[in-house]
Amino acid sequence: MRILVTGGAGFIGSHYTRSLLRGAYPGFEDARVTVLDKLTYAGNLANLAPVAEHPGYRFVQGDIADESLLADVVPGHDVIVNFAAESHVDRSIADAGDFVTTNVLGTQRLLQAALEGGVGTFVQVSTDEVYGSIARGSWDESQPLLPNSPYSAAKASGDLFCRAYARTHGLDVRITRCSNNYGPYQYPEKIIPLFVTNLIDGRRVPLYGVGRNVREWLHVDDHCRGIQLVLEKGSPGEVYNIGGGVELTNLELTERLLAAFGAGWDMVVRVPDRLGHDLRYSVDSSKIRAIGYEPRVDFGDGLAEVVQWYRDHQDWWRASREPRPRP
Repeated sequence: MRILVTGGAGFIGSHYTRSLLRGAYPGFEDARVTVLDKLTYAGNLANLAPVAEHPGYRFVQGDIADESLLADVVPGHDVIVNFAAESHVDRSIADAGDFVTTNVLGTQRLLQAALEGGVGTFVQVSTDEVYGSIARGSWDESQPLLPNSPYSAAKASGDLFCRAYARTHGLDVRITRCSNNYGPYQYPEKIIPLFVTNLIDGRRVPLYGVGRNVREWLHVDDHCRGIQLVLEKGSPGEVYNIGGGVELTNLELTERLLAAFGAGWDMVVRVPDRLGHDLRYSVDSSKIRAIGYEPRVDFGDGLAEVVQWYRDHQDWWRASREPRPRP
C-alpha cells in the first residue's frame, strides 16, 4: 500500500504519518508513505523527525497547486489523504488569497492528478466550520454548507470540488469534517498552544470578546483514527463528521488552562472579537460511530498531557512560532 499524505508536515498530517509508520493502524504496518508538504510557517520537518529514518518514509517539498509536480509525485500511489490547507481563520480574514490558492485550486488540482494517476481512494480532510454556526443541536452530514469566514468558505469550496469529482468522474472520494483539534505539535497560533506557551512564559492570554463562543474538542489522535477508519470502512462519495463530544465555551477552556498553571484571571487580556466569529460548532458523529468510531482520549487527561508536552518541548515551539507582541 502506497499512501500520499499531503500537508503531512503540519500538526494533524504529521500525527497521522507518525501513527501510520509506527504501526498504529492494523493492516497498514507495511504501508509506504510519501509526505508532500510546502513547508509554510506551520509545516515543520521536526514534526516528522521521529519517523524520518523509517524505510517506508519519503518526503517531497512542494505545493499541491503545482500541476507538474503532482504529475511526477501522484502516480503509483493507492491512496491520497489530503491534509494540505491554510487553516487559521484570523489569517484568512487578513488575506484570503493563499486560502483560495491552496484550499480550492490546490484541492482541485490534486483531485485531477488523482484521477489521471489512477489513485484508488482520495480522503479529503475538512472541518466542521463549513457548516457555519449552530445555536442548538448538532449538524449531521446532510446540513447545507454555510461558511462564515474566508477560511471555511475555501474549505467548503474544496469539499464541493471533491463531490463534483466523485459524481462526475466516479473518483472514490471520502470527506471527513472534524471538530476543533488539540494535541502535541500544534503550531502556537491556535487557542490551546497559544495560551499554554504564553502562560509558560508568564505572559497574559488574549481572550476574544466575552468568551461565550462554544467549540467541540477532539484530540488529534482520535481524529486521525477516525480518518483511518473512513479510509478502511467508509463508502465512496460519502461525508463523515468526526467529533470529540466535549463542548466548552472559550471562557471554560480558559479557566481550565489557567488552573493548569495555578494562574488567575489577571493573566487574561480581553481583545476585540474576531470578525464574523461563529458562536457555536457541534457535529453529530452518529454516521462514523456506526462504522466503529469512538473517541478514546478523555479531554481532561488529554489537556493535561498537552500542557506537559509544551513544557517539555520548549525548543520545538520556540523555534517554530513567529514573534508575537506581548499582550
